[in-house]
Amino acid sequence: MTILRSTLDSGSAEYGAAAEAMNAKLAEIGAEFAKNVAGGGPDKMARHRKRGKLTARERIELLIDEDSPFLELCPLAAWGSDFHVGGSVIAGIGIVEGVECMIVAPDPTVRGGTSNPWTLRKNLRMNDIAMENRLPVIGLVESGGADLPTQKEVFVPGGRMFRDLTKLSAMGIPTIALVFGNSTAGGAYIPGMSDYTVMIKERSKVFLGGPPLVKMATGEESDDESLGGAEMHARTSGLADYLAADEQDAIRIGRSIVKRLNWKKQGPAPRAEVIEPLFDQEELLGIVPSDLKIPFDPREVIARVVDGSDFDEFKPLYGSSLVTGWAELHGYPVGILANARGVLFSEEAQKAAQFIQLANQSDTPLLFLHNTTGYMVGKEFEQKGIIKHGAMMINAVSNSKVPHISLLMGASYGAGHYGMCGRAYDPRFVFAWPSAKSAVMGGAQLAGVISIVGRAAAEAKGMPFNEEADAGMRAMIEAQIEAESLPMFMSGRLYDDGVIDPRDTRTVLGMALSAIHNAPIKGADGFGVFRM
Repeated sequence: MTILRSTLDSGSAEYGAAAEAMNAKLAEIGAEFAKNVAGGGPDKMARHRKRGKLTARERIELLIDEDSPFLELCPLAAWGSDFHVGGSVIAGIGIVEGVECMIVAPDPTVRGGTSNPWTLRKNLRMNDIAMENRLPVIGLVESGGADLPTQKEVFVPGGRMFRDLTKLSAMGIPTIALVFGNSTAGGAYIPGMSDYTVMIKERSKVFLGGPPLVKMATGEESDDESLGGAEMHARTSGLADYLAADEQDAIRIGRSIVKRLNWKKQGPAPRAEVIEPLFDQEELLGIVPSDLKIPFDPREVIARVVDGSDFDEFKPLYGSSLVTGWAELHGYPVGILANARGVLFSEEAQKAAQFIQLANQSDTPLLFLHNTTGYMVGKEFEQKGIIKHGAMMINAVSNSKVPHISLLMGASYGAGHYGMCGRAYDPRFVFAWPSAKSAVMGGAQLAGVISIVGRAAAEAKGMPFNEEADAGMRAMIEAQIEAESLPMFMSGRLYDDGVIDPRDTRTVLGMALSAIHNAPIKGADGFGVFRM
């Protein structure tokens, strides 16, 4: 039988403590997400509404199909920086007329929707997701262009935004711009480079240079409407393909455009009949201990995420610190690699490499569930070839062509983060639980290594070692690494695509898998040299 059993005791003290810690972290993350939702604050929001305008989130809600979900991506971008949480733009995957689309909406209540360095990084990440997964892109445009005080970090790399739009079009991926307000300077190229452009009468303003700049540059007197108004672009310049009466009409036209795309997914369809997991997804709250040094069985997670809790484990008696096997998730086949006891040994690395090859042979997407402290160190393990075996696993991950999704549940340290397909290895999506931590190593270990090196250096110079200063240094480094390894810090830097509630894991992964199947699913024809 391949149906998983559960030994989780949701009434135990251990479970209760873990769930309590997870809820506390969720509350903290929720408070930060609330800052994103609040936009520029009550005053800016009120002024925006007084102008008769919908908010960016309201526009998205009207655009997507009724009662359909919206998978918001990178909602904590820019957290911990000087900029607004969310990077001043709302972005994610929504269903429009039955088609999964990448939707990008600048928030005009935050500094006029201008693009700061984090806005740019987030936009470029969305473009990557759209290209990799073949998602039509809908831009809900209302932006003042670049945030001028930070133009030195926006201008040069920002050109990629426009390059991406033209590349998407060349790849046969439609791009649609619905212009709700100003789209000036570089922002004018967004409607200019989109396949379809909708402008709103007496609202949309699209020009390379506004009246003041034109006056300064040429001496010419002009007004907004004659220079870049919607009617002018619809009747004279031809930039506007459609002229909408108001915001709701623009959204209606946008939906109509998507309806006429004749869009078809190129990946295999999911199984029609989907069986829910046999175990309660609410219980995902208390599976990961608050102390990540305490191991947990990832099968308890798998049992609450995959269809029918049905998991066909591969090599269950070999390399038991890594669980591998086959399942379905919302009807889509998936291969799963999940860390069981943190450390990866040679056996786990070889097992992973073989499993990844098999997934590529059968064109099966891979899901990586992280909770690893990295590859095992020590004389015995070095002599047994941990370097070449770890390299074998990383080689397999690097050259695998099937789509990858990574979910950081617990620790994700060192080269283990790489072997489990961290951000640098281009998984299609990366999500994290609030319990996740990611760094080169744990804070205590890193501080200890630096302490040992410092002690050895003092001995080599024949100098006394300052124990008091060393203790202070260790405490400072531990605190720094702890802060920098937390999921909000990592998500703020776009090292993941969102910190999710564990109870939403099945839904989020299902939506990601569905988006992935817009593109063909094809495994690698070959791999690099595996050192044996």
